Amino acid sequence: MSKKIKFGTDGWRAEIAADYTFDNVKRCSQGLASYFSQKGHQGQWIIVGYDRRFQSERFARAVAEVLTGNNFYVYLTNKATPTPVISFLVPLKKAIGAVNITASHNPPQDNGFKVRDQHGGAIAPDGLEQIEAMIPDDIHGVSSLPYQDGVDQGKIILVDPKKEYIQHLSSLVDIEGLKNSNLKVVYDPMWGNGAGWFSEILSSGTIEIHEIHSERNPIFPEMRRPEPIPPNIDVGLQQVVAQKGDVLIITDGDADRVGIGDENGIFINQLQVYALLAYYLLEIRKERGAIVKTLSTTSMLNKLGKIYDVPVYETAVGFKYVAPKMIETDAMIGGEESGGYAFRGNVPERDGILAGLFFLDFMVKTGKTPSQLLNLLFEKVGPHYYDRIDSRFTGDAEQKKQQILAVNPSSIGGLKVTSLDTTDGFKFNLEDGGWLLIRLSGTEPILRVYCETTRKDCVQAILTDGLKIAGIG
Repeated sequence: MSKKIKFGTDGWRAEIAADYTFDNVKRCSQGLASYFSQKGHQGQWIIVGYDRRFQSERFARAVAEVLTGNNFYVYLTNKATPTPVISFLVPLKKAIGAVNITASHNPPQDNGFKVRDQHGGAIAPDGLEQIEAMIPDDIHGVSSLPYQDGVDQGKIILVDPKKEYIQHLSSLVDIEGLKNSNLKVVYDPMWGNGAGWFSEILSSGTIEIHEIHSERNPIFPEMRRPEPIPPNIDVGLQQVVAQKGDVLIITDGDADRVGIGDENGIFINQLQVYALLAYYLLEIRKERGAIVKTLSTTSMLNKLGKIYDVPVYETAVGFKYVAPKMIETDAMIGGEESGGYAFRGNVPERDGILAGLFFLDFMVKTGKTPSQLLNLLFEKVGPHYYDRIDSRFTGDAEQKKQQILAVNPSSIGGLKVTSLDTTDGFKFNLEDGGWLLIRLSGTEPILRVYCETTRKDCVQAILTDGLKIAGIG
């Protein structure tokens, strides 16, 4: 019997050649096929895509072989394709779901098996549990059809969704205005699937796109991992200054997350970007609708909700919680602390490309630089400060949670604790309206300590106390 495969936030991720093998990918594919078969979807289409990591295209073919071996049809992307484009393909092709071979922002030694529902969004937690339960114990429980047979029989069709996706973007944002904006944009796709997309979308105008880290290189040089936060973006921040750029746009390895650097080479953190995007939709585009946020992201959204009289819903961490809530509430925007943002009119899934275009449009429509936009936001809701520390975690997770719960601090970083939210991890709400969150990652063996506060002088003290509460400091 093979090792049990456990799904996390989006599906499954593991180290290549250790646990992430062709046999185990096929086992996951069989679990997904059984799940869709149980729902009566045999004979229907499933999207399969992949990223630029080691052997991803071959792993994607293995997925297609298993799905077609279980009487499904597969649209397989003809090249490494951004996750948001794969999600977009699901409703476009009237497919019942998707599989994406990607480990997103994980270190280079990992790969993953990301699953999507009929909306192109994350599959809800109960669905992930069902798929996991249907994964066979070993390769003998897997049915498959050789790849070339699938192609010859018309069960596997290669697709290039670029044209349709770019047309779709043109219906959501003023592409022509961006093309002729005279902006100088430094773009860092972090060696990933976003490479070339901004240049193609915004070509033939006065805008200038200077792209770095755009080749395929699965070891991700000049960064620890393709995650759009420091220190991984330091080279990009240096380049925006060296190139005298107006802004740095960064997308992660599969281009579903975005990061922003300002014209001075200063990182605008993920919480600030989320609040800026919501502010842009509310103030510049005059849109109204619900805001969906995970408990690990900014309280600035709650303040914007009150100012513009729109509801704000808070969920546990992960788009498997955000996406269903967005659909339920017809939300204007949904997002999380990791830099993933989704928008009404698009699929209920993170889209780093669309988020980057919206940010550029914010600059064009206001005539302001990124730093000026951040000041504009702070004039509206007050300054907020954020930081996070990640630590490797080993040992029993439940025991660690009980140890954290037992601490029961009355103050953190010199600020009184007003309440504790245990929806997902341990969120200590503080007297200034800020918070400290301690939680175990759903995708990696990492314990995260995050905080947001209106007191700049308290950030490090809050994090230090958070580490002590977590038994690390």
